Amino acid sequence: MRPLANKGKPMIRGIHHVAVHVRDLDRMVHFYEQAFGFEVVGEKFGWRDDSTIDRIVDVPGSAARGVMMRAGTAYLELFEFSAPAPVSTRPLQPFDKGYTHFCVDVTDIEKEYERLKSLGMTFGSPGPIDAGHVKSVYGRDPEGNIIEIQQTAPHCDFTLKKLPPIPA
Repeated sequence: MRPLANKGKPMIRGIHHVAVHVRDLDRMVHFYEQAFGFEVVGEKFGWRDDSTIDRIVDVPGSAARGVMMRAGTAYLELFEFSAPAPVSTRPLQPFDKGYTHFCVDVTDIEKEYERLKSLGMTFGSPGPIDAGHVKSVYGRDPEGNIIEIQQTAPHCDFTLKKLPPIPA
């Protein structure tokens, strides 16, 4: 299978954002600002009875408010749906099918682990685990969403420095 291309160049520039559905948008905006330095980009947005948005998200009769946030080279979109009501209240597990977590790359994982715990993240491990090429630990934000914290070693094959610059 060939990648999509335009004049011989891949059309995909990278992942733009990850979206997380939250129960309390204002609380979680504050958490992501404090925990990871995300900053709100633009204005908060919302919709109700908007057939265009319903078609985009493929959820008839949806209503939500949200915000786009940015830190480093990543965007995070937070949504708080008021309609329809969520089907499950069980937080996702790492083994569930679908998108189950996003990862934040840090430079001092032990320090960040302690700081994030003080801001309300919970971790199943008593500390980061060193796998040689990466130190990593999974945790949960105050609403139970899974976030991986990682610190790559200089010899790791997938450091952020190895990504090409974003084309203009």
